[in-house]
Amino acid sequence: MEKTEQNPAAMDLHLPRYAELPRLGLYLEQAVEYVNENLAALGDVRLTSAMASSYVKHHLLSHPQRRQYGRDHLARLVFIAAAKNVLPLASLRVAVEIQQGSRESFASAYDCFCTELENAVRVAMHRQIPEEVIAVETDQQKMLHNLALAIAYRSVVDRYFHTISADL
Repeated sequence: MEKTEQNPAAMDLHLPRYAELPRLGLYLEQAVEYVNENLAALGDVRLTSAMASSYVKHHLLSHPQRRQYGRDHLARLVFIAAAKNVLPLASLRVAVEIQQGSRESFASAYDCFCTELENAVRVAMHRQIPEEVIAVETDQQKMLHNLALAIAYRSVVDRYFHTISADL
């Protein structure tokens, strides 16, 4: 089997920080599209409307206000959509709670997750040392750091096998 090259630019990931999330609420289809656009660099990490509705039903996500998903919803959907490929539902529920309480505010916790995941992708795909290192002080923060690495490495492996299966 010949060596398959991966496009380094294919996994350049920049997630919007909390302050960059839309201020106005988005309807379900818009929220799903927004999340998928921002996670596209991870490959097969996808969210559907049915999944988002299921996360509300299973209390991983609060009910939208007037059928609109705000910043907190979008931030949580980004986290859930990224983590769902490496965690079963029961663990995902715990991870959501840990992530939310891992920093002084939900916005800060979300921003830290974004940085962790971007760093993990750089390490997994490009073997680059992260420019910004987040202080990992608690067991919960270590778990979130390792979760980001698992998401990144899963994405790299999935992308590799998708590429070679296309060559077969």
